Amino acid sequence: MNNLLLSIENLTVGFPSNQGKFYAVKEVNLDIAYGKSMGIVGESGSGKSITALSILNLLPPSATVYSGKVNYRQKDDQWVDILQADAKLVRNIRGKQASMIFQEPMTSLNPVYSCGDQVSEIMIRHLNYSRKEAREKAKHLFKEVELPNPGRIFESYPYELSGGQRQRVMIAMAISCDPRLLIADEPTTALDVTIQNSILELLNGLKQRYGMSLIFISHDLAVVSEVADEMAVMYKGRIVEKGTREQIIYSPVNAYTRGLIACKPPLDRKPGRLYTLADFMESDRPAGDRKSYSTSVAANQSQEADSSVVFNLYDVSKAFPLKKNFFGKTTERLPAINHISMDIFQGETLGLVGESGSGKSTLARILMKLLAYDEGNIVFKGKDFSSFTRSDMRLFRQRVQIIFQDPYSTLNPRLSVGKMISEPLHYYGYYSNRQERKERTLELLDDVRLDESFYNRYPHELSGGQRQRVAIARVLALNPEFIICDEAVSALDVSIQAEVLNLLQDLKKNYKLTYVFITHDFSVVRFMSDRVAVMKDGRVIEIGESTHVFDSPENDYTRRLLHSIPAI
Repeated sequence: MNNLLLSIENLTVGFPSNQGKFYAVKEVNLDIAYGKSMGIVGESGSGKSITALSILNLLPPSATVYSGKVNYRQKDDQWVDILQADAKLVRNIRGKQASMIFQEPMTSLNPVYSCGDQVSEIMIRHLNYSRKEAREKAKHLFKEVELPNPGRIFESYPYELSGGQRQRVMIAMAISCDPRLLIADEPTTALDVTIQNSILELLNGLKQRYGMSLIFISHDLAVVSEVADEMAVMYKGRIVEKGTREQIIYSPVNAYTRGLIACKPPLDRKPGRLYTLADFMESDRPAGDRKSYSTSVAANQSQEADSSVVFNLYDVSKAFPLKKNFFGKTTERLPAINHISMDIFQGETLGLVGESGSGKSTLARILMKLLAYDEGNIVFKGKDFSSFTRSDMRLFRQRVQIIFQDPYSTLNPRLSVGKMISEPLHYYGYYSNRQERKERTLELLDDVRLDESFYNRYPHELSGGQRQRVAIARVLALNPEFIICDEAVSALDVSIQAEVLNLLQDLKKNYKLTYVFITHDFSVVRFMSDRVAVMKDGRVIEIGESTHVFDSPENDYTRRLLHSIPAI
């Protein structure tokens, strides 16, 4: 116990449910040593975040601690059970001695206060700094976390910063009182690979510089392996495996751990199908079988692209107005798409990759005719965009569809799954009566691996992977030819991601689809894509066969993106 900072003993936390008690965390035991980093990995709902919130006694009011202790060693070497300590002592520990970086900085930062004021407030409250002292320390911290122009960041509001910059502000806030323990809960989820890599390097550097202990929580084993000395794997509220980073990554014992490792698409090859957790949890297949399975199926699943062209893009550009003068005339523009020319072929999957702000989603909205372009020309199936009539647009809306990143925000919470999928069938007059539409809806649910019990469910009753399957079924309802997948799997756990990616590959073959697959995850792109286009600053800087782009990238920017990807 001499080298321990934190010791969790037999922690069990539950919530009330219609079926009685629901245990989110069951008999968790975990020790954190001084100056060491512990990675906690598992799927959504495995109990990772509830464990982290228990450490700071931040559990929601509906939670009940049925058993266990969270023992924390204070600076005077006295141990205290945070779950039983009085509120004043907990406030003294929370933020000052132990702090937390939350997953989504935009919802964690107060939108009506500047970033500098929010960081300063903690030092004024906990360290009794004057406003001037807190201001100077905040600017120093912004420099420590490698934010450009600390003075400008101090005065900026959260909405004025990028996702990576907001996350760095959160890190600066978390380390402002020199804590002994830092908890990072999914701090890199949905960030670009280069920003993710810089955040991981930053956390490693701060840990060494300040001698902090670090708890890093993620659903991605590859990301956790970049920062963790030891790792704990959680499944259904329990820790199923613990050990050093090398033991967990290279010699996993538990079937669930092996499944998490195998579900991640490999970067060194393009498999035909991905392993899912079911392959391991049901048959307990040895980890060594992964490579032979991936490569042997590839030959049977590959699909050649048709030579006909779906989209022709000729020198397409788009800029957004930034400033207008007194008379309403635009005086300054932000270029989003710069003179892009390329073809998208029938039956292929074109991967579109690049960092946030590179123009990927803008290009997708232009292809969907949801956004007008300023210059150039686009031809769909031999017909110029500019010559589309009303009937052409009605047909275009049926033939070209999009799957968005967050299915929860795109599904109507007041409609059942069956109603949402059958709605476009009714609008476009595909079937004459309700029974025929229901039968087609049940067929679509079956196509996306959901049974008929989902017909009457609502979005809030579904998991993230199930909601995304419903979104895919709704897109397929009108028998489209071309689908844009805009970060369609980036918010999913790696295990669920593998299931959805396999599903998309099957649907492509069965429905003879053409995909544009937009993502910042290169391993996903390699698995899905026939060709890859790399975007930077609104331009396509490299395009070619996926094997060539991954194995022999020609552009320095592409090489830098590939180098930034965590690998196991």
